[in-house]
Amino acid sequence: MRRFVGLMLVAFMMACSIAARAEQTEFDPARVSQSLKAIFQLGSTTTKQALNANTVTLISGTIGGTYVQFGADLASVLDDGNKLRVLPIVGRGSVQSVADILFLQGVDLGIVRADTLDYLEKKGFAKDIKKQFTYVTKLYNEEMHVIASRSVHNLKELDGKTISVDLPNGGTFVTALTVFERLGMKPNVVYIEQRIALEKLKRGEVDAVIVVGGKPYKSVSGFKDDRFHLVTVNYDKPLQGDYLPATLTAADYPNLISKDEQTVDTIAVPAVLAAYNWAPNTDRYRKLTQFVDAFFTKFPTFQNPHSIRSGRRFRWRRRLPAGLASLSPSSGSTPTASNRWFGADSTSFSNRTRRPTM
Repeated sequence: MRRFVGLMLVAFMMACSIAARAEQTEFDPARVSQSLKAIFQLGSTTTKQALNANTVTLISGTIGGTYVQFGADLASVLDDGNKLRVLPIVGRGSVQSVADILFLQGVDLGIVRADTLDYLEKKGFAKDIKKQFTYVTKLYNEEMHVIASRSVHNLKELDGKTISVDLPNGGTFVTALTVFERLGMKPNVVYIEQRIALEKLKRGEVDAVIVVGGKPYKSVSGFKDDRFHLVTVNYDKPLQGDYLPATLTAADYPNLISKDEQTVDTIAVPAVLAAYNWAPNTDRYRKLTQFVDAFFTKFPTFQNPHSIRSGRRFRWRRRLPAGLASLSPSSGSTPTASNRWFGADSTSFSNRTRRPTM
């Protein structure tokens, strides 16, 4: 009995020793995390004001697209406790993002395609819309993917055919319709979500599917059917004002580009990080300035594709005045896509259109 009691005492002392060591090695999260301190200071008016004052909301894109991943990358790299928080929001595409930046309360920034604003203005949906926007930077190029039967070798061969251009709230349909108009094409356009459209392509219900997105685009790279391939889009003169030449490779799309072809020529449209053109004396302008300063301070991180999950490099040339500039190109610039998005000067904050502070 005495021996049993002795063993129990030893066991108890060992347990106490282990617990003591655990207590010494385990850290109170509140001692090491400023975010936890901020979150759980309930009832603090100062904390609430600080969190809201330094949070920037960003409309990204649809689930599974490149914009969503870029939004996550921006938040991951730029978040700095209470000093700055980037809050990405899943969007519905480039056209909807333009409307959200203009009218949705609390939205500070968005990722849009460069040709979307031109399209909305030229088609009469909005007047002087480009004067209401500023851009922080050009992010990267989004390539046009045309998937069709292997008997089709060039986009122009699809004139009069049934082509799916995605839903009419994103950016793909804008680029597709603009290209058709510039090239004098009159296809039968249908608006079908990309994954459904690719299934309809297999069943012969549509002749081609157009997808505009940064390569390798997930839904395109995952499409496999030996009857189809990626079709060439020539960089014809009517396209050179708003688009850039691009190339798709067999490494990007082994299921759709054969080893014999190796590459397929196409066009690309720049993706732009844009914001509403707030007046300098507003709180929303202050938050954008804070975001811009953080963005360019940590810009080298975005240039390294291994340090961001999207794996694509931001292609920025130089910082414009105050980090923000008008989306409208200056009158002296040559109207080509390469000049518009690779460093052409813009008038900073010119012709500003104001709206009530939200």
